[in-house]
Amino acid sequence: MAAVQREPINYNAWPDEDGHFGPYGGKFVPETLMPALDELEEAYLAARNDREFMAELAYLQRTYVGRPTPVTYAARLTEYLGGAQIYLKREDLAHTGAHKINNALGQALLMKRKMGKTRIVAETGAGQHGVATATSAALLGIECVVYMGTVDMARQEPNVFRMRLLGTEVRGVESGSKTLKDAINEAIRDWVTNVNTTHYLLGSALGPHPYPAMVRDFQSIIGQEALVQMGESDDGPGRLPDAIVACVGGGSNAIGIFHPFLAYEDVRLIGVEAGGRGIEGGEHAARFADPEMGRLGVLQGTKSFVLQDSDGQIALTHSISAGLDYASVGPEHAWLRDQGRTEYTYCTDEQAMAGFRLLCDLEGIIPALESAHAVGHLIDLAPQMAKDQIILVNLSGRGDKDLGTVMGDWGAV
Repeated sequence: MAAVQREPINYNAWPDEDGHFGPYGGKFVPETLMPALDELEEAYLAARNDREFMAELAYLQRTYVGRPTPVTYAARLTEYLGGAQIYLKREDLAHTGAHKINNALGQALLMKRKMGKTRIVAETGAGQHGVATATSAALLGIECVVYMGTVDMARQEPNVFRMRLLGTEVRGVESGSKTLKDAINEAIRDWVTNVNTTHYLLGSALGPHPYPAMVRDFQSIIGQEALVQMGESDDGPGRLPDAIVACVGGGSNAIGIFHPFLAYEDVRLIGVEAGGRGIEGGEHAARFADPEMGRLGVLQGTKSFVLQDSDGQIALTHSISAGLDYASVGPEHAWLRDQGRTEYTYCTDEQAMAGFRLLCDLEGIIPALESAHAVGHLIDLAPQMAKDQIILVNLSGRGDKDLGTVMGDWGAV
């Protein structure tokens, strides 16, 4: 019997006009926020077609953020693992040290030029989105408040100080697990209270529509650059990669590099979740990997895969990486997984630390613990691939912020 040919999917057509990626996405928010979301969507759609706005954003990306970020061939890591050729997309070299600046600057400029709001609220886990938001607010002269769980504040103290240096008020959150989920809850409460003057600058490709699509589009500059760079023979290999690997928390860095490559079906797109202390014990943040806890649900404005207990309550999560320590994942990732276009695996804390140490020792690059999960997966993936195959890793951030955590675990690795 002949193989059934699947109709090609126009990935650029999603989400639909109601903000759904198949059964995922949508808007699940209090009625008071619906006008604000409609206003945001209208401003965002107008800005995409506004040459003046897009030119200003491109100018700031080039002269302020430092784009394009380079692609680096990891020669010693490639030799050590003994398989596929490994390249790194260097988002760690962007201003503020992570990919988060791409979205933060885009949204802040949108708010300033198109919406007339005077105040930003944001959430942060690892602190990189908070720093990027504080940086953008300082650049554009906008009042800014960032909510952060007190557990994350303790393990990301340098980023808390950086935000305050930039003139942002950082408000600690003591509720729940005192991590990212709880910071998002408080930011949303603030937004509801001050919706007429305030824009909620959400940091990942989740939340209610239009955030997943808007954040994806601001982050897609990563993949757009990589698509060109990998095709060049000077700095890149002169052809497309066989696989792209990125860590996945909410999923913004991953969807940013994946999206421009979606139409190239021969390129594997691999997301790496936080396996924490192991799937079996339940102390992790791997939404797709846990068949008992990971299932369809609604969290903080969107429908996607959510870690839940047997009663349907949001489960507590754990990761050595604050930025991956979250109970849900962006709706587009869930939909792309259903389509069979993307695949997802996980790295435990121990495997991520092994990846962290390898990149330090062999390439002189200190990665963020989030990015170390993607590097950790290479330890298994690269040796399984031929020496003439190519892997591109999205190195989403640098590890300055994680040195306190790493110093505590270094002797055990």
